[in-house]
Amino acid sequence: MKHPFELHRDHRGSSAPRRRTDARRPRFRFADLAVLAGAALAGISGGIAWTMGPGAPPTDAAAPLVGLHAPSPPDRAGSGTRASFGLCHRGGGIDCVVDGDTFWMGGEKIRIADIDTPETHPARCHREAELGTAATRRLQALLSGGAVTLEAADRDTDRYGRKLRIVQVDGVGVGDTLVAEGLARPYEGGRRAGWCD
Repeated sequence: MKHPFELHRDHRGSSAPRRRTDARRPRFRFADLAVLAGAALAGISGGIAWTMGPGAPPTDAAAPLVGLHAPSPPDRAGSGTRASFGLCHRGGGIDCVVDGDTFWMGGEKIRIADIDTPETHPARCHREAELGTAATRRLQALLSGGAVTLEAADRDTDRYGRKLRIVQVDGVGVGDTLVAEGLARPYEGGRRAGWCD
C-alpha cells in the first residue's frame, strides 16, 4: 500500500500538491466590483438628471415624441408661460407640439383657434405632408422661444375636446406669424380648404 504522500505525487516525483490544470473561473477582484458599482451609480444619476433636468429637447428629426419635464406653471396675468416644447404627435403630453395648430401645455390640449394648418395625421398628399411638417417644427420653435399667453376664443372647446385659444408668444400672435410665413391660413369657421391644390 502506498503512503498518502505518494498518492499526491505527480508523474515527476514531486511531493507538492497538484494544482488543477483545468479551466478555472477568473477571480473577481475588488477593483472590478468598484468599477461596476461606479458605472451603475453614474447611469442611475444620469438618468434621473436627464428626466428631471430643464434641458431643451432637440429640434431635429430625432426629437423626443413626448415632453419629459415638469408641467408648465399656470399663466399669470399677462406674464406668459415659458417652456421647452418637444414633439408628441399623438396622445397626451406635457409641453409638446402635436401638429401645426395643436399642442399640449401644462396637461391641456390646445387648438390655435384663428388658423388652419396642413394635416399631418395623415396628410392627403406630398405637398400637405411637407407643409404640415414645416408648420409643426415652426410652431415648436415659436412656443419654445418666449413667454406663451393664451386668450379665450369665441368657444371654449372644439368637438374633439381641445381648448380653443388665441396664442401669443412675447405679445406676437402665433397664428399671424404662421400665416405670414405661408404655413397656415386664417380660420374664421366653416369647412377647411385642402392643401393639395
